[in-house]
Amino acid sequence: MRLLEIGAASAKLGLTSFGGPVAHLGYFRDEYVVKRKWLDERGYADLVALCQFLPGPASSQVGIGLGIIRSGLFGGVVAWLGFTLPSALAMALFALALHGTPVAQAGWLHGLKLVAVAIVAQAVLGMGRSLASDRPRATLAVAAATFALLAPSAVTQVALIAAAGLFGAWRFR
Repeated sequence: MRLLEIGAASAKLGLTSFGGPVAHLGYFRDEYVVKRKWLDERGYADLVALCQFLPGPASSQVGIGLGIIRSGLFGGVVAWLGFTLPSALAMALFALALHGTPVAQAGWLHGLKLVAVAIVAQAVLGMGRSLASDRPRATLAVAAATFALLAPSAVTQVALIAAAGLFGAWRFR
């Protein structure tokens, strides 16, 4: 029964969520933490943090992790199939339908990009409210984002993670 529940929830997200990995994490939070209460905010934040360190797409890994938490290894497989298969099929059908047509200048494609930006912004704000809920945490998040934008490199990202971790351990015991 749980596997069906995981499959249905994952397939729903696989069919309806778009906007990239950050938006997916926002959709996952709404579905699995807020609506279904499969995990609390802290557990979800920990799972997202763990998946950010692993190679590969963090949103897929979070989905698999949620399936594993809910119903073991088979739950992870069902969650992965439910989330990934609809997107893969939609992309293949979309590519087949547009094969040979000039889409580079299509206005509707630009419109989809704008919608994706709005969805990502909504996901970031939703997660920000729960993970950076007070002024010091919000300030730390904005400062880290600013530095990451001003000096975009892997070294900057690692340095920011280390500095934020040290500061958080000191400030938020």
